[in-house]
Amino acid sequence: MMRPALPVLLCLALAGCAGLRSGGGQPEDAGLPPGMSRDQLLTEIAACHLRRVAQNGDRGATDTVVIAAVQRYKFDVKDMIARSNDLMKAATKAENRGSLSKLARDSCETLSALTGVAPSLVRFDATGKVDNTWVAVNGEMKQGFAQQVIDRLRKEKAVGLLISSPGGSLYEARRLGRYLRANGLRVGVDGLCTSACVDVLAGGIERYVTVNAKLGIHQSKVPKALSSHEGGQLSVVAAALYLREMGVDDSIALAAAAVPSNSMYWISVPEALKSGLATKLVAKL
Repeated sequence: MMRPALPVLLCLALAGCAGLRSGGGQPEDAGLPPGMSRDQLLTEIAACHLRRVAQNGDRGATDTVVIAAVQRYKFDVKDMIARSNDLMKAATKAENRGSLSKLARDSCETLSALTGVAPSLVRFDATGKVDNTWVAVNGEMKQGFAQQVIDRLRKEKAVGLLISSPGGSLYEARRLGRYLRANGLRVGVDGLCTSACVDVLAGGIERYVTVNAKLGIHQSKVPKALSSHEGGQLSVVAAALYLREMGVDDSIALAAAAVPSNSMYWISVPEALKSGLATKLVAKL
């Protein structure tokens, strides 16, 4: 059985973790969501918790929405752990694997809608304190870049990525961006982030920029095999669909399509915030 580490239980149970909540003003003990029993809600909470533990192979991992839901609806943490173990047992049966997988994918988003808290990865160290480790990377995104960064994020048990890059492979950028989003990791930019790097920023569950961030976009270089009018259109559509998938205004992709690949359109911080490319302006990272 996969059990969360004791520090997680302690932190969830103590008021000291309340600082992880965002969008304050929520009542301490809200009524149950319409159409959902307390038992069903407990299952959603346990599934979201298991999702983060399994994704990271880390018993010290959970999600901000798990903490928020446990606190808001006043669940006993021991009951949540017991339900998590029940779900793990059920998952050993072949007929249950598909349903549990879908539940785990959707649970964090369901809890986010109920609590008003963005789903994002939380890690605790051996002492029970929140571990805010970030990984910093820079340089061009060449073949293998995404896997290298993913390996570092997992090895260093990071909750966020600080990136500085002139761009590179769109495939690598979007692969990394989708990993970041699926695993609830944050992204920060405090310097240069242009071309495909913007797609990595878009993948963060939360996207922080400072006043020093230099966000630039231009036309993607279309592979020779697609170097035609139709190929160019497909490239623009792919960029727009990716940004839409990430909850970013696809006007960013259209703006990029209007700028030659040997030039650059610089996105101001206010524009990045308005479009959703960035979610917050911070003083430093």
